[in-house]
Amino acid sequence: MKAIVVTDQAAGTAGMKLVERPEPLAAINDVVVEVHASSITGDELSWPSTWTDRLDRDRTPSIPGHELAGVVTALGYGTTGLSVGQRVFGLTDWYRDGTLAEYVAVEARNLAPLPGDVDFAVGASLVMPGLTAWQGLFEHGHLRAGQSVLVHGAAGIVGSMAAQFAREAGAYVIGTGRTAGRQTALDFGAQEFVDLDNEALEDVGGVDLVFDVLGGDIAKRSAGLIRAGGTLVTITGPTDIRPTGGLTIDFVVVPDRAQLNEVVQRFRAGRLRPNIGHIATLDNAVAAFNPTSRVKGKTIIRVRP
Repeated sequence: MKAIVVTDQAAGTAGMKLVERPEPLAAINDVVVEVHASSITGDELSWPSTWTDRLDRDRTPSIPGHELAGVVTALGYGTTGLSVGQRVFGLTDWYRDGTLAEYVAVEARNLAPLPGDVDFAVGASLVMPGLTAWQGLFEHGHLRAGQSVLVHGAAGIVGSMAAQFAREAGAYVIGTGRTAGRQTALDFGAQEFVDLDNEALEDVGGVDLVFDVLGGDIAKRSAGLIRAGGTLVTITGPTDIRPTGGLTIDFVVVPDRAQLNEVVQRFRAGRLRPNIGHIATLDNAVAAFNPTSRVKGKTIIRVRP
């Protein structure tokens, strides 16, 4: 099968190659999925799990990508809940070969059924942003109707999803970002926008929840905006930043079939739209991840037409 592999961590995306690899086999509780669409997370090649297994042993050449939409072609021993020929989408294990390939072996529990009226490219685009935004807002941030939420990077891939979820949940959404992102953030559900290039973040006043994708100084300053009992939720890694009278939670997104169902049903009902920037083929995937100019939105690799 065709697959994108990486072998040199120092080279980053420039070290990606399109090669022929053996098709994977389904282990116990696995399925093999014929991949129709996939993607990659921007900093994925900096993760230790891309290069080593859980015992810290080198596992290169490895196939990156952890988001997929496709069709089940084989079931491993003991696998239940899915069937051959079923359309699925989901998030794969960090320490296994990923989804920038024609086939991938995945634990069945990491996948959810993809309705027939949802395009594979859309299905792949919903996975990581949808699960990250959902878990950050509702599992960790315990967002409720009537609360206020500050969403950093509200014009970005994850932030735009968080803004939509929060707005639908009845929260008041304040988005942040660069000057050029103002209208995009507002289009995706933010009711206010703070231009981090030209406006003072502190003018926002108090909020109940901060959803942070930026970290650093912005996260530190955001902690001072959180009301007593509020929460700073970040996906940028462990931090010692603590709001007065509140909590800081950092988390790593995990697969969740029920949450994927929630996400895709919102898309089907017209209450959610993904932030897709560019769609390329697997043959052109290396170039797609080494663009000559900045691409707004999520890059999707359509593995099959």
